[in-house]
Amino acid sequence: MARRPRPKVVTLTDAAAARVREVMADKGAGCLRVGVKNAGCAGMDYTMGYVTEASPADERVDDNGVSIVIDAK
Repeated sequence: MARRPRPKVVTLTDAAAARVREVMADKGAGCLRVGVKNAGCAGMDYTMGYVTEASPADERVDDNGVSIVIDAK
């Protein structure tokens, strides 16, 4: 029995993807990296940055022409 494809954990609007592609081109980055860190009143803060490549433990999502890597944490 074939498994259903998993839904993407994150997606970008057309406008957001266009802006991210612009910033990535300026920074020479290949991926948008999204993660969380321990901080804030709820105990977690989102982080976002640009990297040249994903780490082996990261989940990778390609959406709207942007490679997004998600921290395994």
